[in-house]
Amino acid sequence: MDGVRPGPGSPPPEPESPATPRPWLRLAVLAVLLAAATVAALTIERPGVPVVRGWLDDAGPLGWTAVVLAVSGALMTPVPRTATSVLLGAAAGFPAGLGVAVLAGWIGGMGGFALGRHLGRDAVARLTGPRLARADRLFRDRGLLAVALARVSPVPFWVVSYAAGLSSIRWLPATLGTVVGVVPGAVLHVGIGASVVSWL
Repeated sequence: MDGVRPGPGSPPPEPESPATPRPWLRLAVLAVLLAAATVAALTIERPGVPVVRGWLDDAGPLGWTAVVLAVSGALMTPVPRTATSVLLGAAAGFPAGLGVAVLAGWIGGMGGFALGRHLGRDAVARLTGPRLARADRLFRDRGLLAVALARVSPVPFWVVSYAAGLSSIRWLPATLGTVVGVVPGAVLHVGIGASVVSWL
């Protein structure tokens, strides 16, 4: 009844969780963004080694920052991270290319995670049944390991980013798992790009 207070032995009432406004609309926005990113990745011509090397030769600090941000944005689309890292190694050499690949991989990975979390997580949480909810809790409890292993797996980089955001994995494990997971592939593929150029 309204106005009845709980007795001394009664547990305090649980606070009501705030309703999330329009989760389905935000999920639709995420789907539109992913579709646009896919179209852009398939239609926009990617620069070659001479073009990127020309940019970097004339780039100051702001230029290198722009390159990092551009690669980060590309990694939030279906552009393959392997090809991007090889291109960076061929155009910038191993140390600089590795730095850009790791930093851009972390920024791009967490950018996709943030979009998935803010635009799609609420709708996905409403859709999951008991079995999926248990699997979701398992990923949350082992978030760092799950993200790190997914980053070194053959699963496309951008898919891992958005999928992690749609899950209940927390921000800190996702951040650390992304940092750990991007390094091995970046070392390998940037090294391949730098080595190929040195052999020519």
